[in-house]
Amino acid sequence: MRTIKLPSGRALPVLGQGTWYMGENPSERGREVAALRLGLDLGMTLIDTAEMYGEGGAEKVVGEAIEGRRDEVFLVSKVYPHNASVAGMRAACERSLRRLRTDCLDLYLLHWRGSVPLAETLDGFAALKQAGMIRDFGVSNFDRDDMLEAASLPGNAGIAANQVLYNLARRGIEWDLLPWCREQGVAVMAYSPLESTPAEQADLLRNRGLQEVARRHEATGAQIALAWLLQQEGVCAIPKAVQPQHVRENRAALDIRLSPQDLAELDAVFPPPKRRVPLDMR
Repeated sequence: MRTIKLPSGRALPVLGQGTWYMGENPSERGREVAALRLGLDLGMTLIDTAEMYGEGGAEKVVGEAIEGRRDEVFLVSKVYPHNASVAGMRAACERSLRRLRTDCLDLYLLHWRGSVPLAETLDGFAALKQAGMIRDFGVSNFDRDDMLEAASLPGNAGIAANQVLYNLARRGIEWDLLPWCREQGVAVMAYSPLESTPAEQADLLRNRGLQEVARRHEATGAQIALAWLLQQEGVCAIPKAVQPQHVRENRAALDIRLSPQDLAELDAVFPPPKRRVPLDMR
């Protein structure tokens, strides 16, 4: 598994597993746990979750999946903005740790900006790190202006990652946010790497240009879309999968190397931005 070096020196795997929408249906819990365990078996040891997902349900699924295997896992969770005060963050983190059945998170993110001053949130992260409850911290859904504000505050040096919506069809961050993060050594975590809704995903994967590249590699369109992300410097991807076949296909995407011709053809049908655009969020 390739990795990205975080500012702390710790290694972030470039391909992991997402858990958005997990933990919402008790009848699906067994399949969700099994899928995450399969992913671990295949080397996808980065698992991303959040207290928002299923209102803690996804964290419980992850806790069951990693039981007895915590040392293998790079574990990420996210805090609600309304819990991002110093006291609120500690309480939220304690709840997440209980659901995850662990005593420390590898990376803890602010899910999006809210009413709590960013300086206080950074103080909260520092306190959690000092207490040994988290190893690294970062943000999610921050545009370049948000990152610049964070960088101007005390405690900014610890920001390890920014998790944002990024995929072939949504390349807006390439205009200014992604270059800035690369310059600063901040990892970019791409959520919804295959789009967020079934309709959006269908639109992405039926693209003829994408299908042609996939045909040449004897791969699926989803694998090519993932492989494209995995070739972006400083970027990791966290696709969510429950079906075993999709878990295996996600892992196999890591072994696909796209040629300059492939990349040029993908640029032609999914063009990079020509101007600054607002940050996409879901």
